[in-house]
Amino acid sequence: MTHSQPEPITPPENFPVTWENPEDARLLWTLDRLHTPEPNMPMTTSARARYMAGRVRAFQHYGRPVAAEPRRRINTYHYSAVVAPDLSAEELAARAEAGLRRAEAAALRLDELWHNEFLPEIKAHLAYWDSFDLRGATLPALLTHLDDSLKRAERLWEIHFLMPMALARNQFAELYTDLFGQENALEAHRLVQGFDNLSLQMGRALWRLSRMALNVPAVHQVFVEQRAADVLPMLERLGEAEPFLAALRTFLNEYGRRSDGWDWGYPSWHEDPTAVVQLVQLQMRRSDYDPLTELHALAAEREQLVAQTRERLKGYPQPVRDQFETLLKAAQFNTVLLEDHNFYIDFLGMYYLRQVILEFGRRIAEAGALQRPSDVFYLMLDELRDTADAQPFSDRRTLVAERRAEMEYWRNITAPLKLGTPSNTPPLTDSLSRSMSKFFGAPLASTNESNVLRGHAGSPGKVRAPAKVIHSLAEAGKLQPGDVLVTDATAPPWTPLFAIVSAVVTDAGGVLSHCAVVAREYRIPAVVGTGNATQVIRDGQMLEVDGSAGVVRLLPAEEII
Repeated sequence: MTHSQPEPITPPENFPVTWENPEDARLLWTLDRLHTPEPNMPMTTSARARYMAGRVRAFQHYGRPVAAEPRRRINTYHYSAVVAPDLSAEELAARAEAGLRRAEAAALRLDELWHNEFLPEIKAHLAYWDSFDLRGATLPALLTHLDDSLKRAERLWEIHFLMPMALARNQFAELYTDLFGQENALEAHRLVQGFDNLSLQMGRALWRLSRMALNVPAVHQVFVEQRAADVLPMLERLGEAEPFLAALRTFLNEYGRRSDGWDWGYPSWHEDPTAVVQLVQLQMRRSDYDPLTELHALAAEREQLVAQTRERLKGYPQPVRDQFETLLKAAQFNTVLLEDHNFYIDFLGMYYLRQVILEFGRRIAEAGALQRPSDVFYLMLDELRDTADAQPFSDRRTLVAERRAEMEYWRNITAPLKLGTPSNTPPLTDSLSRSMSKFFGAPLASTNESNVLRGHAGSPGKVRAPAKVIHSLAEAGKLQPGDVLVTDATAPPWTPLFAIVSAVVTDAGGVLSHCAVVAREYRIPAVVGTGNATQVIRDGQMLEVDGSAGVVRLLPAEEII
């Protein structure tokens, strides 16, 4: 049976696309709003095009129909496409079946794989980066180190996608609903809650900083009266602030090697702690909260639910009970791993790659060819090499200024989710594909209700509260305790915000996404993957967020505050 060729997607008028390679127009290009909703730095897009070959190898290992995954920076936004292998339908099906069996086996033993194989290898790569003398290296040695760093990053991302973390979590949730009914879909996730992870540990460390700031009157006054950017310069002139500053340095050494989001072209907290100061200011506004007590309460609730479920299963055949226990154990560990792998790969690993690039930026800026070291991230990877190869360094200041202005322009334009030409190949619907769909969030049918947004039920509960639309942590200062956080998506560095807000609504994501998982850990409602919440909702708009139903109601205008 032959399929008619799909018609190319017509881009919006305000988002014209010119294909440098005509072949690109025949591919379907997708914007990952869960990780890259904003304009991307040129350096990070071009580097990803290199090291994400590791992801392709992992996908092939698990039988996904991917021969290549090209990446393009289109109007400053990061798009990726999939090139399918030239195989028959029968060959693709056989490869998918064998790969799925490998993925299911790996998902059940990720605890062993992580602790015995993957984490030791990751730490070895981090130790290598930590031991390399960036400042002392000659320029040829630094160029060689860059190549080596990209290869190591490629391996880190291969490890990342060799861990099908969403699979066991989804298999457990599907088993639970098969046993007890679809109306219990969110209840399944309560059986994996209350386990500590590195994101929660970071949140508690930040909470302790906020308590220190509250308990020293002079420090407290500075945090209350000053803008986040001015707090540290003021504290450094106060003798009473030294214990707090020492604790802050410890925090940054442990948790500060991360950016606010997934684009490592922006400064890490270690380089610019302003975001940390702002998070402390927000945490200081809450006094009726103890994160460790909350974690223990979640764990106790989990154990009670697990015990009750085992009672309900007593009349079931032994193979069913065995399957429940196997998938429960795997889902519980994989929920922890969802956060911990981010700490080591997505943030620590990319922090070190950032430092390599920054060293080039420092040298080029000292030679006068860049205004500041961080401007190097406005260059593409090939442009960096060309600049470094030229003696004297090629002047890139004009190019950087043009690209900075370009990013600011496109930041105000909503990028379409899809470009190019849709594929006529039916998507896979196996358990691995379903789990990824529930991580990223499957598309939803549109609604004609003007005052209703529909998304995926991410975390149960219902609240009414005013909205604050936040696109970056730099805007988080406008949050007040009890607000509804409305955003494109959240990343692990955003975790402390969940202790402040009463609910979360996102444009992107599904029930297995970071936002949904963390909202459940903080016991606040979440509706994820609405598609357009940040475009429809205004600051101060009163919302009713029903995380159990996946519905957000925009309340009448007279209730806007």
